[in-house]
Amino acid sequence: MNYREQAKIILEEHRQVFERLDTEQIQAFVDAIKAARRIILIGVGREGLSTRAFTMRLMHLGLDSHWIWDETTPSIGEGDLLIATSGCGEIGHIDYVVDRAKANGAKVAVVTGDPHKKTAKKADILLFLPAAVYLGTADVVPSVQPMGNLFEQALLILFDMIVMDLREQLGKTFPEMEAMHRNLE
Repeated sequence: MNYREQAKIILEEHRQVFERLDTEQIQAFVDAIKAARRIILIGVGREGLSTRAFTMRLMHLGLDSHWIWDETTPSIGEGDLLIATSGCGEIGHIDYVVDRAKANGAKVAVVTGDPHKKTAKKADILLFLPAAVYLGTADVVPSVQPMGNLFEQALLILFDMIVMDLREQLGKTFPEMEAMHRNLE
């Protein structure tokens, strides 16, 4: 394999994904985060890893954010936001959690590569990431990479960009974020 050539192809895929993003959807997503009392996040597999990293950065911004599977995650209710990443837009237990969050009065934001599937249709805030995703059927940027790699990678980058935007909007400094980092190491 020619790694430099492969990198060029993958970087071009990312360029295309980010050119197709709807900035109004991103702004609505950011506004929902800023308005939330608490934020609980869910995702599975590799996209779950990207989502968990986002959870951590939201905490570093001083936001009350929680990863759904942690034992210390509180209840969800009115004023709260569930952020669900569902690449293909139809993952059974994520769909169930979305239903539970809505039943308890929370708003739901869904980040997906397939906005036409059932979980995405339940979102109060939809953020469509147009990257190839495992089992997806939407019009997205295709990839030479396997399964949902492009979506998972773009998700991490998008979430990092959103953190940068939130940092500016919330007036947080890097030292303030660093002060929130775990210091027991």
